[in-house]
Amino acid sequence: MAAKKDYEIPEDCRYTQSDEWVRIDNDGARIGLTDYAQSELSDVVFVELPEVGSQIEAGEPFGVVESVKAVSDLIAPISGEVIAVHQALDEHPEWVNEDPYGRGWIVCIEPEDAEALDSLMSTEAYRKHVEERAAS
Repeated sequence: MAAKKDYEIPEDCRYTQSDEWVRIDNDGARIGLTDYAQSELSDVVFVELPEVGSQIEAGEPFGVVESVKAVSDLIAPISGEVIAVHQALDEHPEWVNEDPYGRGWIVCIEPEDAEALDSLMSTEAYRKHVEERAAS
């Protein structure tokens, strides 16, 4: 039996079923892929980013992440206007793997509704979600 992997799941983020995280900071709502997601994808080779000024809608794709294993849509955890995209990922897509909650962030949005975060999973709920899938 494989050893259980301990994924990083920071307390200051909220999470989606589709493995995106969102963290409110001084700039807005920063969004990225979770440690579990980057681990499942393996080596990220390309991230397609939305345009600054575009609207993203909760539950809808806003970009694409491509790895050596798969191409996956990035699903918006909450709705809002894109106020920053992490352009350095064009040159350094591996940051999504190396530091998913830090320099591997993908976009920052101005949230339409700050209370929308309440509908996302807590750290504890997401940890359970990951453990259930990792066990199967």
